Amino acid sequence: MRILIITAGSRGDVAPFTGLGRRLKEAGHQVAVAAHPSFAALVGGCGLDHRSVPGDPQGLLRAWSRAASREEARAVTREYVDGLADGVAEAVAGGCDLVLTAFGPAPLSQAAGEASGVPVIGTYLVPAFATGQFPLPGAQGTGGPLPQDNFAEGQAVLRRAEGLFAGAATRLRARLGLPDGSLSVPGDMRPVFHGFSPLVVPRPVDWPSGVEVTGYWWPARPDGWRPPDELVDFLQAGPPPVFIGFGSMAPGQGDRLSELVAAAVDRAGVRAVVQAGWAGLGGCGDDVLAVGDLPHDWLFPRTAAVVHHAGAGTTAAGLRAGVPAVPVPVMYDQAFWASRLHRLGVAPRTLPFQDLTADALGAAIKACLAEPAHRRRAAGLAHRIAEEDGAAAVLAHIGSRGAG
Repeated sequence: MRILIITAGSRGDVAPFTGLGRRLKEAGHQVAVAAHPSFAALVGGCGLDHRSVPGDPQGLLRAWSRAASREEARAVTREYVDGLADGVAEAVAGGCDLVLTAFGPAPLSQAAGEASGVPVIGTYLVPAFATGQFPLPGAQGTGGPLPQDNFAEGQAVLRRAEGLFAGAATRLRARLGLPDGSLSVPGDMRPVFHGFSPLVVPRPVDWPSGVEVTGYWWPARPDGWRPPDELVDFLQAGPPPVFIGFGSMAPGQGDRLSELVAAAVDRAGVRAVVQAGWAGLGGCGDDVLAVGDLPHDWLFPRTAAVVHHAGAGTTAAGLRAGVPAVPVPVMYDQAFWASRLHRLGVAPRTLPFQDLTADALGAAIKACLAEPAHRRRAAGLAHRIAEEDGAAAVLAHIGSRGAG
């Protein structure tokens, strides 16, 4: 089959689909990933075709931070989402037999699939159906003592997600000649496969049928990748370092955060590998090495702990490596994953980004490393996660469609 995977957002929203896409390709399918232009090298480096959809998510975050009013932020968001809608429609029209879509662009993928007569399957990286068992990622509250409180929080999250894309989806459907009355939302899609481990988030019993939790879809390592010599030498020169990185968060705050991180590393008395990310983190000194993008599956097992923003992908990589974490959530789903890490016993309490100081980060790193139970639990959980095959359920479903 010709399979098109549609996603949007930061690197963490794209990388897991390179792993799923490679598994599909190994099964004999033709696979393309529709993502922003900045991820063409990532997708192509993993042996998959790339179809470009407009948008600069890093620029969008910067624009939000500079917006003088809510109306200005909404205008910037509308421009981004409208461009994404056009790109999704063009990517589907480029030819495919099946669409797999991430949660965010799902209404756009559904519209484009309907117009082209192509079935669409949900492949989500975060829990995306309301449940009484916990508030969904992105909830503005913390739930309540009753299941209906969590369910209501979840519905509110889904309404906000629907509202973000509703206008663009309506305009896209009109342009494609589709009826207004059949406007779909992400929560209406079936089947949906969630690409995270049931050991981290068990499938809620009150989720509808056709909605599954499969296990993680591990990012593919780019063909021919080799670790930089400087990094190999640094790792060999002393005890395992702490990894520190904030992924796609805090663009433009590199100078402030670099100074903060350097001071925290000194206070904690550790060595550190600092990943630049979108913030542009840097490092200096014999005990700190700054790096760019590189596969976390290679680096994390060689570290003593990982300090990160608790994005879904980085959280998964830390769990896979079996190392403890210091979660520093910034926005959206990150507080959810940070809380999960603490409940699993592989991390100390969350250190919210807005409370981040050199003293607080240094103390959190020391607390994480001082408790052997964190590493012991992390190693045990990693062993169990390694037994899962998150892509298998998706491949089996697609195989049954092809057989039919």
